[in-house]
Amino acid sequence: MNSPNDPIDGRDWALLALLSVLWGGSFFFSGFALHDLTPLTLVFVRVALAAMILAPLLWAYRIEFPSGFSGWRPFFVIALLNNVLPFSLIVVAQTYIASGLASILNATTPLFTLMVMAVAGEEQLSVRRIAGLLIGLIGVAVLHGTELSFDKRQRVGILLCLAGAFSYGLSALYARRKLLKSPPLATATFQLLASSLMMAILAALIERPWRLAMPGVTTWLAMAGLAAMSTALAYIVFFRILGRSGSTNVMLVTLLIPVTALLLGYLILDEPVSRRELIGATVIGSSLLLIDGRALGVVRRRLSTA
Repeated sequence: MNSPNDPIDGRDWALLALLSVLWGGSFFFSGFALHDLTPLTLVFVRVALAAMILAPLLWAYRIEFPSGFSGWRPFFVIALLNNVLPFSLIVVAQTYIASGLASILNATTPLFTLMVMAVAGEEQLSVRRIAGLLIGLIGVAVLHGTELSFDKRQRVGILLCLAGAFSYGLSALYARRKLLKSPPLATATFQLLASSLMMAILAALIERPWRLAMPGVTTWLAMAGLAAMSTALAYIVFFRILGRSGSTNVMLVTLLIPVTALLLGYLILDEPVSRRELIGATVIGSSLLLIDGRALGVVRRRLSTA
């Protein structure tokens, strides 16, 4: 695995871009599904369908299931930190704040990850990376143009979103320590199986989904896309990047998601792009170049030879 301060290679940048498209699409799919499903039930169906999609691949690749409590324990922990807690916290937060503000707060995930890694002694703080992450967060805020009022409901929503981002940071630390030797397909599938069990219990206790009407065809198609692309495939890519480039680098995807959503809206839905959005996207791109470090190295070498 590369050092977290090393430049991210081209393959991992491509994987990050793919992951940002897959996870960015989850907002699109969820928007349709929420017409017929309640939030926790939606999360349960999402992770359960994704687990069903990936489970047959374990047999095809001859990957054995964990045995006993000790074998399953790390996957239940990562499921709690990486799925159950953040998904639930962010879904509830969106009942208090706008989705644009939620996206900005979700983009704090790399900062929380970097802080968690530094406190745990896993990674060293770098001025370049901290500056890059802060600039990227400013770029996300500019791109969305969300206004803050800080009334009571918004404060609750902000705290819930930040708690979700912090949970993602903890999950990255745990995965780095306990799951790096596990194949990405195995980690993704076992995590989703554990998440399915926990979300089934939560949805049953809180929302009683059996009382809901049968969803329509549009909802099922949206859930299929959410499960197959934004969950099953996305987590294979996620754990692949985690094993190659480290915890903080993989969380950079939260900075890329707003930019890819903007591009997809322009290219597919023919949505107009404002000057503010272009400025925000440019600031985010600059932050990623700063985090990567190679462009800065080229500038330093040219200045030294000038």
